[in-house]
Amino acid sequence: MKVTLERAFALPASADQAWKLLADVERVAACMPGARISERLDERHFKGTVAVKFGPASLNFRGELEVLTLEPGSRTLQLRGKGTDASGGSAAALDLTARIEGKDAAASTLVGRGEASMSGKAAAFGARVADPVAQQVLQQFALNFIAELGARAASGAGPGAGSEAPPAASAAAPARPLNGLALLWAVVRSWLRSLLGARGT
Repeated sequence: MKVTLERAFALPASADQAWKLLADVERVAACMPGARISERLDERHFKGTVAVKFGPASLNFRGELEVLTLEPGSRTLQLRGKGTDASGGSAAALDLTARIEGKDAAASTLVGRGEASMSGKAAAFGARVADPVAQQVLQQFALNFIAELGARAASGAGPGAGSEAPPAASAAAPARPLNGLALLWAVVRSWLRSLLGARGT
């Protein structure tokens, strides 16, 4: 099963400030719900985990992340990740391209396009469910990314700040598992709101 996503998010920071964060792969990974980089092999290769929880069921993926492109001129980051869960019953892969587009001195846009493929248990939920859940994951990632931008601005982080080590939270403890049922409920609530709103017009 494959899911293709393309979204754009407004950022309350200049393009240069947003790019400094986007270029820090370890900190970007910490913004993804359930994700954690566990080992840095070199400048372009990492090992990590992604935890997903659906009620009593949980999937813990272990895999590798490769930085394919890190281009300051176009402010573009391209990643490829793949992994399998502990039981070997599921596999997932992701190709992601993200870039920062400038708007003005205090605002920019994060534009991302990704293609995720899943097999085994991870694919059992079906594309109709996987797509809206993935959209919710991207929304949460964007909120975390914006929060990290704010934290860096508040701490006066300059060029290259934070690039020598991963975030303290991700180094101290595993990331909280991504709650799939909570995301599904958020999708259902959004659908109900749109349905009731349409009936009320």
